[in-house]
Amino acid sequence: MANADPIFVEAPAGDSLDAAVEALTGHTIAVLTGAGVSTDSGIPDYRGAGAPVRAPMTFQSFIADVDYRKRYWAGSHLGWKRFSAARPNAGHAALAELELAGIIDGIITQNVDGLHLRAGSQRVVDLHGTMDRVRCLDCGQFFARQGVADQITAANPWIDTDEAFDLSPDGDVEVHDVDSFMLPECSVCGGVLKPDVVFFGEFVPKEKFAEASALMQSADALLIAGSSLIVNSGIRLLEQAHRRKLPIVIVNRGVTKGDNRATVKVDAGASETLQALLLRLNR
Repeated sequence: MANADPIFVEAPAGDSLDAAVEALTGHTIAVLTGAGVSTDSGIPDYRGAGAPVRAPMTFQSFIADVDYRKRYWAGSHLGWKRFSAARPNAGHAALAELELAGIIDGIITQNVDGLHLRAGSQRVVDLHGTMDRVRCLDCGQFFARQGVADQITAANPWIDTDEAFDLSPDGDVEVHDVDSFMLPECSVCGGVLKPDVVFFGEFVPKEKFAEASALMQSADALLIAGSSLIVNSGIRLLEQAHRRKLPIVIVNRGVTKGDNRATVKVDAGASETLQALLLRLNR
């Protein structure tokens, strides 16, 4: 059944999950997740229906221009308050239960929100990093994000606001009037600080991708949830599974870049589908 024309099912309820369950039953499953897994936690995705057009910060702009760094850190600081308050949803919980039951081998996530770990998942490869950690680009020292947030608040008491704003999947908020914003600095060397996440235009660290590939190699099926697979790192992992002729199940609302390589495509929300898979596979 693997890698035949994909079977599209309209909803995650009842008999419509049969094809996905059949493809995954009896296998050790690697899971790849994207922003669609976290939308039910209040974190928007980049490409879902109704998602606003966004221009994420690029690594090149962040490095080259102090004004871009001010804009990013001011917006990221506002976004962090909501981002850090997000809680795991039913989809995160289902994946944690599937891992506990030995049905999935681990999770590779493109998300930077840390919600899989907070839900209780043990083996999580944060392919694009995590927003709760900050790195100095000069000396390499790491810092807890909350400590950096406290530094920003102390230097910029005007920046904290209860006003409504549009949050992006990477925790950023669009802020424009930042001329007076005081950037956080490394307390070790005074260098440039950056959240420990992969910006657009930046490569996934080789060791991180190797960790994800190792998880893929230990599995004999792939479940992709909440990702449109536009980002290259996700496609590379899909190709690994495709070359090995593994069963591939994709759960996502709308078209993904990997649909033609799926064994089964479930066009439905991540939370309800993962909960349904938990009930059907964990028997």
